[in-house]
Amino acid sequence: MNCKYFGECGACRVYEGGYEHQLALKVEVNKERFKLFYSGSISIFKSPQKNYRSRSEFKIWHIEDKIHYAMNHIDKKSIVLIDECPQVTQPIFDLMPKLLKAIKENNIDFKLFGADFLSSNNGETVVSLLYHRKLDLAWKETASKIASELGIYIIGRSRKQKVTIGEDYVTEILNINGEEFRFKYIENSFTQPNSKVNEEMIDWALKNLSNIDGDLLELYCGAGNFTIPFAKNFRKVLATEISKSSINAAKANMDLNSVKNIEFVRMGVEEFTQALDGVREFNRMKDIDINSYNINTIFVDPPRSGMDNATCEFVSRYETILYISCNPETLVRDLEILCKTHRVDDLALFDQFPYTHHAEMGVKLTRKKEYQEKNIKDEI
Repeated sequence: MNCKYFGECGACRVYEGGYEHQLALKVEVNKERFKLFYSGSISIFKSPQKNYRSRSEFKIWHIEDKIHYAMNHIDKKSIVLIDECPQVTQPIFDLMPKLLKAIKENNIDFKLFGADFLSSNNGETVVSLLYHRKLDLAWKETASKIASELGIYIIGRSRKQKVTIGEDYVTEILNINGEEFRFKYIENSFTQPNSKVNEEMIDWALKNLSNIDGDLLELYCGAGNFTIPFAKNFRKVLATEISKSSINAAKANMDLNSVKNIEFVRMGVEEFTQALDGVREFNRMKDIDINSYNINTIFVDPPRSGMDNATCEFVSRYETILYISCNPETLVRDLEILCKTHRVDDLALFDQFPYTHHAEMGVKLTRKKEYQEKNIKDEI
């Protein structure tokens, strides 16, 4: 089966009728979903219709003496072989057949079961080859030759083993309203898969955070995808993230962009709230003068599970809330709490994952007048 027709693999197509039709369905569904909280028009940010995915994962399927890229069928009971995949960026699209041919001709396909691709806008590409066997020196020498011939980085992975040829990251350049930002995207870690829509999300968020006094607090900051562009709009930014590797990447990306006014803290929301309220002292906060911050605005980009009730209550302390959600269902649940004290001023849909039912949403909330004085003592 040839995925250039956006076939039946399930990751490629849910809706019939082409891109504009499937996008219209998403908009209709989400207008209905959020009608209790917002009656204005939803800002719609489209995706390119092809070559939009900079991060993709494929199975390697063995049939007799041949190997193929493959994905699970939508029924999860069968496999779809992939001849072409126009959803991936052009560098990955061009590389896929060349890599498969080189793997086979150089006999490094034994117990190979997966290939993960990560590319940047300028074509820098790292490929992770996944094996059910230990990789030896002969494999490394052969893979090094292939990497050199194809102009890519290759990482070999097997159980408790990682062999890196070249780099294990690519450097992405995002253009936000005419300004360039550089990010190291590390293999096997989360990155936004649709760089064009990611640029739109950051630009939308920046516009909603313009002309706001005070400093910014960010929860779930990841590797600084939003944090670093935000820094230009605020005197200081305090950003938290529970993942150690993400915090390390965020600090590296801050240096890469010569940004100086961000403090990154490796903490979950519950711990951070305890530190903020003086309930507990944490060594990770010892170098941060929390009293020097004047935070009126909070930005959150939680995982698909959204925020729990306690986090929603914490977020409600702040005058302005900007919320990016990769799961509209959990966003609706969280808005039931947030909209007790805040109103929705803007709502956006970002088509991060075309030809699927997924939609990324952006919401700006401002505290209702009757709550502007109440609980002000809880703010920093």
